[in-house]
Amino acid sequence: MVTRIASVNVNGIRAAYRKGMGDWLADRKPDIVAVQEVRAERADIDALVDSTWHVINDEATAKGRAGVAILSRHEPIAVRTEFGATDFDSAGRWIEADFHVSGKNVTVVSCYVHSGDVDTPKQVEKYKFLDAMEARLAELAASGAIALVMGDLNVGHRTLDIKNWKGNTKKAGFLPAEREYFDRILGAEGDPAYNAGAGLGWVDLGRRFSGEVPGPYTWWSQRGHAFDTDTGWRIDYHLATGPLAETALTYAIDKADAWDTRWSDHAPVVIDYDI
Repeated sequence: MVTRIASVNVNGIRAAYRKGMGDWLADRKPDIVAVQEVRAERADIDALVDSTWHVINDEATAKGRAGVAILSRHEPIAVRTEFGATDFDSAGRWIEADFHVSGKNVTVVSCYVHSGDVDTPKQVEKYKFLDAMEARLAELAASGAIALVMGDLNVGHRTLDIKNWKGNTKKAGFLPAEREYFDRILGAEGDPAYNAGAGLGWVDLGRRFSGEVPGPYTWWSQRGHAFDTDTGWRIDYHLATGPLAETALTYAIDKADAWDTRWSDHAPVVIDYDI
């Protein structure tokens, strides 16, 4: 059965709905949607989405910040939000659910990695989160799970992933230490098995479908004319374990037709899977 799965950082779900997110959902008809930067309470989400959706969410400790959710046409059979060391506050940044899809158990994660800020406590927290994420991805891969980690991971893995990468090598989101996490998860650029079994064995489906080309990008700064000139970053991912990656049929970035028709500064990433 073909299952359409999408991921998007909504930059505040209430604002996104005011600008057209509901119309996008009705038009694209996804079966599962991973949402990041929800910035709302559960009651707010329930008031917005159609009652036919199953909704799970995890709110950030600080009200009105971060927040992740999963909307699904399938009822979840298990939900997990525990993540990383016990002294690490990951609330609102990782939610993991299991679903029965076509008779198979599929694990889906909505993840929102910290943006970070070089030489500040924010960057320390980002590395703590990336440590925990790498450890969890290793566990999922070793278990043989049919699993998908989606979201705004706030790291451009390769030079292909950022339009002006040379000017960002010392900035959060493209630091060598950040990119090395993705080397360990997917394999490093130049590794013959990159994105095909190297590292922890996960597959970056955006790069698999797009090939060795710049972008295509998923986020554009609100400053200047970044959207109009396509000066973007590819920081929104579908990372799949091998068994799930082989079922992926299509890949699309739903970039708006114009700057003033966007309902988020990120574009949804949509993949059809024949699970």
